[in-house]
Amino acid sequence: MAGILFPNVEAPDLHVMSFNIRRRFDRITWPPADRWPMRKQRLRTFLGANRPHLLGSQEALPDQAQWVQESLGSAYGRIGLGRGKAKEGEGTPLFYDRDRIEVEGWEQVALSDTPHVPGSTGWGNTIPRIAVIAHLRDRATGARFVFVNTHFDAFSHRARRRSAAWLHDLVAAQTEPLVFTADINAHVRSTELSAMFADGLLVDTWSYAPVRHSVEWGTYNNYRRPKIGARRIDAILATPDVGVRAVGIDPRPTGTQWPSDHLPVQAVVRIPTGAGS
Repeated sequence: MAGILFPNVEAPDLHVMSFNIRRRFDRITWPPADRWPMRKQRLRTFLGANRPHLLGSQEALPDQAQWVQESLGSAYGRIGLGRGKAKEGEGTPLFYDRDRIEVEGWEQVALSDTPHVPGSTGWGNTIPRIAVIAHLRDRATGARFVFVNTHFDAFSHRARRRSAAWLHDLVAAQTEPLVFTADINAHVRSTELSAMFADGLLVDTWSYAPVRHSVEWGTYNNYRRPKIGARRIDAILATPDVGVRAVGIDPRPTGTQWPSDHLPVQAVVRIPTGAGS
């Protein structure tokens, strides 16, 4: 795959991606492009060409998560489990380049009033929603930071508002730089998600970046030609101390079709040297 947005990102910069890979359905789905056997190789080609240092994924079933990890290459690790009561099923795993990133600790929580009860709901979301929270160290610079990956509810405005407030409170309790990836299921600048940006604790890397390698495409294209001005419901956010170098959304299909019904959002960031050390 030629012409990737961010080739050869090297230290001290980190290449970050948020990508809803679209869960596999066992029933026949429409359009045909949505069928996992028809698109899994496209996903492998795209990930193998781009190879971000950090990938926050959404809607990954266990076999799909394994496929993603293998597609990225043998240097990549994975953390995160399913959202069910036994931590089975669909998840939001985080993939990381072990040559650049060391995982010093991580946890998975439910987006609910009982975050440590697997499978719990209660904010208006009838489907369990989870977040992976990882404490990482950049091996190249020694900088420590927090990485959060999640998937806000698709159906409940209330659940998204509560999730945005949860994120604000999580960031407020941190002492290290933080990077956040997610399918937030609403436009990043929507009123219902405004709590994410309260008190200036987080910034949208798209708005903060000095360089954009693409226009702001809507990220839910559903295997159709992407549109400018459509909602960007996938996001990479960061605390203001994280240097945002560039951002981009690649609207092109991989071969003749797209690997998912979402477009991935990408950013090149720089964690402040010595942060958290």
